[in-house]
Amino acid sequence: MFSQWLAGPVTRFLAVFIDQLCIAVLMTLVGSLVNLVALISLGFSMAFWVIAYFVISIGYGIFFEWTWRGQTIGKKLFRLRVVDADGLKLQFNQIVVRNLLRFVDSLPAFYFVGGVVCWLNQKCQRLGDIAANTIVIRNPRVTEPDLDQLLAGKYNSLRQYPHLVARLRQRVSPAEADLVLQALLRRGEFEPVARVELFGNLAGHFRDKIEFPAEATDGVADEQYLRNVADVLYRTPGRTAPSPDTPAKAVATARPDSG
Repeated sequence: MFSQWLAGPVTRFLAVFIDQLCIAVLMTLVGSLVNLVALISLGFSMAFWVIAYFVISIGYGIFFEWTWRGQTIGKKLFRLRVVDADGLKLQFNQIVVRNLLRFVDSLPAFYFVGGVVCWLNQKCQRLGDIAANTIVIRNPRVTEPDLDQLLAGKYNSLRQYPHLVARLRQRVSPAEADLVLQALLRRGEFEPVARVELFGNLAGHFRDKIEFPAEATDGVADEQYLRNVADVLYRTPGRTAPSPDTPAKAVATARPDSG
């Protein structure tokens, strides 16, 4: 089980506020069309307005969260993202359910019901999230690390199997890749026992994704295995570490960019 940085009620409310402004702009444009329709039929224009409001207010969230993988304009500005609560791929029906229940969460006004439920819920879920089994997480900007310094001088046995490496890249999500990188960068912050347990759990998770031949993994410690995984996920094939049999002089000339 991987931990995520949950978005708090205040940040989520600010994101919703931005989204409501966007919806208001769209409804203003629709209002111009309604005024033209009202010249022909006042009753039809009112019905058109109600239907348009429902479609835009609900369809806005569905469209952007599906197109932008769990983000709307407001969520992008505040770096939030909707994800499956169990870490699985976010499904279209989950997005539909959580957006259909926005009307309930917004009762009686200003998302009062949703805000109270979100504040009291351990996973900071509103009613729509509970029904759809989704959570909203923070997606902070990560400064690009110095991979040459982090992975320098380490022979990567996984690169001997490029077809398996390619399959691993396909099956690893950006959040999982970032989790490995952050664990390696912050390894010094963990107690020794906690670090061994963390790297063991992470290594087991990635070993389950793709099974490499025994000669590529036997005798490789969990932390080194994660370094190998990070290497194949973040670095291009042309920037690999040298093999143990490469002469020292050849290494020096083969990696002029190592600093």
